[in-house]
Parts: sequence; structure tokens; C-alpha cells
Amino acid sequence: SKDLKGAMEILIEQKRQKLSTVEKLDEHMDFASQLIFAQNRGDLTAENVNQCVLEMMIAAPDTLSVTLFFMLILIAEHPTVEEEMMREIESVVGKQELQS
Repeated sequence: SKDLKGAMEILIEQKRQKLSTVEKLDEHMDFASQLIFAQNRGDLTAENVNQCVLEMMIAAPDTLSVTLFFMLILIAEHPTVEEEMMREIESVVGKQELQS
């Protein structure tokens, strides 16, 4: 637990350093960035930020996999929704190969 907490602190500090050097901030505004700025404003403590990031790292894989599972089941049960999704993807992406 102590090692994980230390690793989180290092990652947050790296993110903080990156934010201080970017030219276009809007391209780097994710949840961790919002937490860091909240700390800079005095709305959160460093411990609050560390705990939030740690919880995201630990909880995200489980909640994401469950959410994706149910989303795929719902899509499979509603073929018209799947067709609409595919049309929208094709209209946005065209003939390009899909990427993550």
C-alpha cells in the first residue's frame, strides 16, 4: 500500500510538471488535471488528490469491465441500435480503420 501510494504521488507530480509546461491546456484537461487545479486553488489537499487518483486506478478496471459487458449485451439485444451506431461510426470515420 505504501509503495502504491508513493507511485501515485510520483505520477501526480509528473502530471503537475507536464501541466506547467503545455501550451494548450484544453488538450490536457482530464480528471487528474482538474484535481490538481482544485488543489492549486485550495479546494483540495494533496492527500485528497492522491486518494482520488488512487481510487480511480484501483476501481476503474472493475467498473469499466462491468459497464462494457452490459453495454455489449444491450447492443446485442437491440439490433436497430447497433445498426444506427455503425452508420454513425461510418459517417464520422469513413473508410479509415478504427483506432482506440
